[in-house]
Amino acid sequence: MNDKVIVNLKGIVKNYGEGSGIVNALRGIDLVLKQGEFVTLAGPSGSGKSTLLNIIGGLDKPTSGEVGIEDQDILKMSQSNLSRLRMHRIGFVFQSYNLIPVMTAFENAEYVLLLKGMKPAKRREIIRELFDAVGLSGLEDRFPRELSGGQQQRVAIVRAIAPEPALVLADEPTANVDSKTGGALLDLMSHLNKEHRLTFLFSTHDPNVVARARRRIVLRDGQIAEDVFL
Repeated sequence: MNDKVIVNLKGIVKNYGEGSGIVNALRGIDLVLKQGEFVTLAGPSGSGKSTLLNIIGGLDKPTSGEVGIEDQDILKMSQSNLSRLRMHRIGFVFQSYNLIPVMTAFENAEYVLLLKGMKPAKRREIIRELFDAVGLSGLEDRFPRELSGGQQQRVAIVRAIAPEPALVLADEPTANVDSKTGGALLDLMSHLNKEHRLTFLFSTHDPNVVARARRRIVLRDGQIAEDVFL
């Protein structure tokens, strides 16, 4: 692994509410992720995992602290520059899939590649290969409403990894798929991690994901309770 820093968090605090109703979601998180890491973020419900992923991805702002992505302070970025960073350098896999309902599975998967200006033939080649790898071949023309939860999740994962971003943030990526499909998805992500140096951070309860990780971070009550290289 090289020493290129992909994520650098300093003193991240996130509070919700006001006065006596304040909830301390994150309490002073310091975290560095380097290129090529394959990391799981574990902890009980309410420990701050999803909040932390959203802050790293620029979808939410901390109450205080610093968020660095590849040496860029994203809290000081304009909205347009932040959107550009997310499109080009960060891939997201959400529990809620976030697929566009009026687009087919294939169109959803290639959308970021389209926004990046990739030529149609190259886009189709990449998405077809990934659809084949995750068992979606034959479902290209179906709309999200015509897909099962597990199929939608696979489309969302293809969309996230197709552009080969520097960082992939995945919130319970195997939660809605069977063990065989989950294994195939993990194989694909492991391959991209090892061969293309993509950095992965998974929020998960899945022991199969945890078993693949080379670093395990455990959150408890909004703090890092454990950070172990495996």
